[in-house]
Amino acid sequence: MKTCFFEQVAVARGLNGIGLALVNPAIQSLVADYTDDNTRGSAFGWLQLTGNIGSVIGGLFSIMLASTTIMGIAGWRIAFHIVALISLMVGALVYLFAVDPHFCNSESNEQLVRKSAWAEMKGLVAEAKAVVKIPSFQIIVAQGVTGSFPWSALSFAPMWLELMGFTHNKTGLLMAIFALASSLGGLFGGKMGDYLSDRYPDSGRIVLSQISSGSAVPLAALLLLGLPDDSSTGVLHGLVMFIMGLSISWNGPATNSPIFAEIVHERSRASIYALDRSFESVLASFAPPVVGFLAEHAYGYNPVSYGAGVASVASDRSNAAALAKALYTAIAIPMLLCCFIYSLLYRTYPRDRERARMDSLITSELQHIELERCHGVGDFYAGTEDATVIDIEYGEEELDSNDDEKALMHHQVEQSGSLSASGENLTENRLSKGAKNPVADNLSSILGALYCYGGISGV
Repeated sequence: MKTCFFEQVAVARGLNGIGLALVNPAIQSLVADYTDDNTRGSAFGWLQLTGNIGSVIGGLFSIMLASTTIMGIAGWRIAFHIVALISLMVGALVYLFAVDPHFCNSESNEQLVRKSAWAEMKGLVAEAKAVVKIPSFQIIVAQGVTGSFPWSALSFAPMWLELMGFTHNKTGLLMAIFALASSLGGLFGGKMGDYLSDRYPDSGRIVLSQISSGSAVPLAALLLLGLPDDSSTGVLHGLVMFIMGLSISWNGPATNSPIFAEIVHERSRASIYALDRSFESVLASFAPPVVGFLAEHAYGYNPVSYGAGVASVASDRSNAAALAKALYTAIAIPMLLCCFIYSLLYRTYPRDRERARMDSLITSELQHIELERCHGVGDFYAGTEDATVIDIEYGEEELDSNDDEKALMHHQVEQSGSLSASGENLTENRLSKGAKNPVADNLSSILGALYCYGGISGV
């Protein structure tokens, strides 16, 4: 059946959106888990580069298929089938070869306690509430709303270029140049973010994003208001669009995504990326209507009525100028706000990062304490069972079956000493980097005392 209804397309598009909403935060979380603080920006830059290049190639491929028919099937339907086939292939490859670093140990997986669906839901809600309360997360979401606004407004850029007289092919080429530059800019920004973060841990990434968002204001003014409204200046438009795309695309891979991975515990990374995308996407979706409203009601854009025929060149140029002013308003003001909001991170980011590190450290140490205590109890009972079944060699004299109590005491003392020593060595090794930090020293002492207490008490 070849009929197609709007409701069917809407439902299919909604299901596609749900799938992307599930996949994107998981991918970002995996990238954050597989990298460290000094390479995370580069990884997110590569992710942005490959994603944008894939979007460009997919768009060109779908355009070529749109006017063709294969085996009696319309080309646009073939495009949907190819997307479904690629998705199935990627899903199979992920299932067979992808490894989550949190669950790479099968032995530890067997010890995980399965929770009910209601308990899992309550845990997710509690985790989301904890993430939303983090000041740095609130600031990045606020700048993300303003920073995503211009990118959504740029959906009018092809229309603006065509109103100036550019053909469909030239418009597509200019937009492809901008997309390619944005992809390369993401990779460059990610690498620069790692470099500055290594040299200036508390401010390097923030400064880079302020430069990126601030550069959008003069570059957009040059592109939209400075260059002549003439299709003969395609080279100049392409050059400015390339420089602009290369400069304004640093925020995500250089700052936002790496900082998100640093201000929460590893278990909450998928949640923080999902919450960020939900807030930013919903609020940034209002950008195109705002641009249209400004163009028509503030800058004199006169839409051509349906059936009125081809508009004159003068009318198109007038509408192009009005749309350019509306676009610049929707780019400059949000980017200035974005640059200002980033400055608030200078105060909150170092504190939230150290809090997350301490939380991870405490959680890790408590897990090791529990593991050592469990091993201590197992060894204790194993030694007790052996003492009651066979003779135990105590020093150089043989113990008979009536000396079980003495053997048990000897085994418990040895177990306490070895457990205490292992606990002290473990905390010293894991906290060696924070030896000069008084909080870390106190934590080491407390954890060492807990190890000793657990070993001596035999629990």
